Amino acid sequence: MTEPEVLVREQGSLGRITLNRPKALNSLTLGMVRAMTEAIEQWRSAEHIAAVLIDGAGERGLCAGGDVRALHDAAKAGDESLPTAFWTEEYRLNSALAGYPKPVVGIMDGICMGGGVGISAHGSHRVVTERSKVGMPEVGIGFIPDVGGTYLLSRAPGELGTHLALTGTPIGGADAVHCGIADYFVNSGTLPELIDALAGGQVDEVLRKFAEPTPDAPLAEQREWIDAAYSADSVEEVLERLRARPEASAREAAEVIEQKSPTSLKVTLKALRSGYASLEDALTQEYRLAMACVRIGDFVEGVRATLVDKDRNPRWSPATLSEVDDTRVAEFFAPATDEPKLFG
Repeated sequence: MTEPEVLVREQGSLGRITLNRPKALNSLTLGMVRAMTEAIEQWRSAEHIAAVLIDGAGERGLCAGGDVRALHDAAKAGDESLPTAFWTEEYRLNSALAGYPKPVVGIMDGICMGGGVGISAHGSHRVVTERSKVGMPEVGIGFIPDVGGTYLLSRAPGELGTHLALTGTPIGGADAVHCGIADYFVNSGTLPELIDALAGGQVDEVLRKFAEPTPDAPLAEQREWIDAAYSADSVEEVLERLRARPEASAREAAEVIEQKSPTSLKVTLKALRSGYASLEDALTQEYRLAMACVRIGDFVEGVRATLVDKDRNPRWSPATLSEVDDTRVAEFFAPATDEPKLFG
């Protein structure tokens, strides 16, 4: 008998959701999004459930993101029904978790990328460990940081969020706490005991008991060059400033950025500077950008090079930053006639 992709169960007063595709690093499918949504709606008014916990099966991590291979296949075939449904329902789930009336504990142990951030970092209690690798690597596949990623990263200290968005670099648990993406640093070896305690205890008290002092954040020590470079008004100027810095890390960041989709880089920078009033505003804009990445952007080619053919040689179109003018960027932000109303 095949196991479900999401394990939903009640453990004491804890409603527990475990992503259960460990061989695919728990990448989210539309069916998983729907199962999670159904579970949290059932528990919303259930008096015996005091809190919800989200974790991932297997040893590698919470979630590597959305199942972009399936989205690629649909988009390549000219079928927008899956991207439309997936991103509509995923973003509504992100918003529901952010506004949930009960504590939502996200266990961001191991790999937590893209969609994994969306189902954990908007919760009320976000747990990282010494094994955490948290990131929004979307510009590397011709996409944009979504699931509220542009909202979260735009609120990180200084220009740290811009650095993470344009490089796609994953960070450890200490940096995640420093950037406001996580709250508690816990030793991974104590997670089973922590979860058992949550099943019968008050969330804040249990997490305070298990949390350890957060280690120094490496990114905090790099704020000077990061803020100086990424405060530029354009991706081209960011690269110029990075190349001119004396720090080797700055020049390495420039090399990383130069490999990403020029279109995605420019669209992402503009999105980060949008000044969102709410998470829902960000998700609404991200939906528009996500569909544009499928229709006129580099998403299909980026996924092909990374996950389908795996040649690591994407043919971005346009191929250079100079070819991505303001008119092209504006096309991504223009409302589509068939755009659904996600909220309200």
